[in-house]
Amino acid sequence: MNNDRTFFWRKLHSLSGVIPIGVFLFVHFGINYTAFYGEDAYNTAAAMMGNLPFRYAMEIFIIFIPLLFHGIYGIAIAREAKNNLSVYRYEKNMYFYFQRLSGIVVFLFLIWHVGTTRVPAAFGAEVNYDMVANLVSNPIYLMFYIVGILMTTYHFSNGFRTMLITWGITVNQRSQKFGIILGILMFIGLSAIGLIAIFAFV
Repeated sequence: MNNDRTFFWRKLHSLSGVIPIGVFLFVHFGINYTAFYGEDAYNTAAAMMGNLPFRYAMEIFIIFIPLLFHGIYGIAIAREAKNNLSVYRYEKNMYFYFQRLSGIVVFLFLIWHVGTTRVPAAFGAEVNYDMVANLVSNPIYLMFYIVGILMTTYHFSNGFRTMLITWGITVNQRSQKFGIILGILMFIGLSAIGLIAIFAFV
């Protein structure tokens, strides 16, 4: 019975990392990327998202609750994991170790990110180009964003690869190699978009 429950929660944890969190990641990166086209383009995109109907309900049930579940349960998994990277330096073991490490970093980064953007917005601050530009004008905060972006894109890309295995989509060695290639390409593409976007505010 306990094994069945663990299997269910692991499946749900895997799925929550792709839907809806993955969808939110793509949308969030897309909006941020509009800063590449200038301040007005970003402000227009941010205002459009800010004026969506039922925005608060959507943020709570589609973003925050899945994020909290994925993050808290992910930390529980990380604490149970036997990180033996110093003994077994195999490729898959390294993926396993950095997936857990990146998950913890991303969770802490998101707490900071929400605290510096969404919390002020809840008290009347406008989420616009100037808000983000003021944040990244601090070199330490800019470094937080760079590390957060890279850890987020790695965690999502490698998590997508493992999700394909967990859900029985890539079951043999050949298909799993394809999953690794897909994860690497996804990591490179998303990282490029995220970094271009954040440096557009500098």
